[in-house]
Amino acid sequence: MTVKPIKSKKDYHQAMERLEMIFDAKKGTPQGDELEVLSILIEKYEDEHFPIGLPDPIEAIKFRMEQLGYNQVDLAKVVGLKSRASEILNGKRKLSLEMIRQLHDKLRIPTDVLIQPY
Repeated sequence: MTVKPIKSKKDYHQAMERLEMIFDAKKGTPQGDELEVLSILIEKYEDEHFPIGLPDPIEAIKFRMEQLGYNQVDLAKVVGLKSRASEILNGKRKLSLEMIRQLHDKLRIPTDVLIQPY
């Protein structure tokens, strides 16, 4: 096992190729250990060079509603009024602190997603 830090795109591509070759390695074997270390190095490189930002707050609400099978009436029960729910979903009303708390508590949407500007 010759594992080295990933410092460049070339190193990254080589690491990805090696990962594909040993992907099915069994835990507790030398290749399994190499797979584990290589995965950590690749994840660190990707986090630094290909960061994924937080989703748009309104899109996060819509996505969570879809997951839960909620409609606008269900959202109105969380934020107070049907017209308010409509305004939120159409981007015409900003989320208040109380709405953010309710959306977090009832829909389990992380607050760091909801407090972003949009």
